[in-house]
Amino acid sequence: MNRENWVERLFQIIRFLWVCLLVYATYWIISFGTPLLYPFLIALIIALLINRPVTFMSTKFRFPRWLSVLLALLVLVLVVAGVATVIITQTVSEINDLSKMLPGFATELGTYLQRTISQDFLMGLYDQIQWMYAHLDPESKDKIDSTVQSGITSITQTGQDLMIRFLNGLKNFLLSLPNMATVSVISLIGAFFISKDFYLWKIRFRRLLPNGVNSRVDQVLNDLKGALVGFIKAQLTLISLTAAIVIIGLLVLGVDYAITIGLLTGLVDLLPYLGTGTVFVPWIIYLFFKGNYSLVIGLSILYGVVLIFRQVIEPKVVAENVGLDPLLTLVALFVGLQLFGFLGLIIGPVALVLINALIKADVFSDVWQYIKIGRFM
Repeated sequence: MNRENWVERLFQIIRFLWVCLLVYATYWIISFGTPLLYPFLIALIIALLINRPVTFMSTKFRFPRWLSVLLALLVLVLVVAGVATVIITQTVSEINDLSKMLPGFATELGTYLQRTISQDFLMGLYDQIQWMYAHLDPESKDKIDSTVQSGITSITQTGQDLMIRFLNGLKNFLLSLPNMATVSVISLIGAFFISKDFYLWKIRFRRLLPNGVNSRVDQVLNDLKGALVGFIKAQLTLISLTAAIVIIGLLVLGVDYAITIGLLTGLVDLLPYLGTGTVFVPWIIYLFFKGNYSLVIGLSILYGVVLIFRQVIEPKVVAENVGLDPLLTLVALFVGLQLFGFLGLIIGPVALVLINALIKADVFSDVWQYIKIGRFM
């Protein structure tokens, strides 16, 4: 290899290291800046959400931009507050009804257990265990005593840890309420100023970037916007299908309030990990102890159908609405779940959408061309 080739290869290595440094610096800035600036990121998202209605009111009704922004934010706050009020009111009402029903459930469960496990059975079992323990050698007795003591200690420690975690979580939630209120106010004020001068900020941002980069940014943002709408549409489709299956299944089983329970199940299906199990598992356990085995079998089959349907159809629905390959979507869901827990079910597809948008905008191709020949195509 001659000198010119060596020099070119050296510059390629330097450009590669420079790109790696920029990627790392971007990651560090995002990691460091997000906890400090997240109210303004929320404000930016709000401004993007209300930009179309604000522009419509400004052009259609000739409202001043600031008045259109104020009206849009007012409607948004009223809608969110209204939905939150309805949910909280309904939840409190359901909890109140449940608290009235719990004594009856407890009485039924106690009666069932008393009928199933008689006192003679318990006394006989106790006598048998005591006789077996008395005939063990001293070494076995010591092992059993040690195991029992270890089990009791472990159970006690686990209960103590759970109580401490619950109290700490409650304390942190109560302490976060003033911060949540502050963040909400700052986000709304920030959204007002961003949206009021939305197009001015857009022009300022464009001036900071070269024309070629601006076109790439526009393409990436358009892809991300379409993917976001598609992702929301996919989730609405999934919960609608889940609710429909549950309603049909409950109607076939002859369960009362099938439509209400089905709609509730569709909503809780949005919860990662828990999902429909939040409704079905306690319900099945209660019916089992109550002795209604036919409905237990029916609900178990329906729950299994919902789980299998959700696992099979989710990658396909998400892929079709977001514009991704079903296999890649399934991989993104699994990898996100392994790396970030239940949040990974959202982070995984979002990361895949971002990578796909960058590929479509030829960003990776441009970066490779820069490393290879020192300029963008």
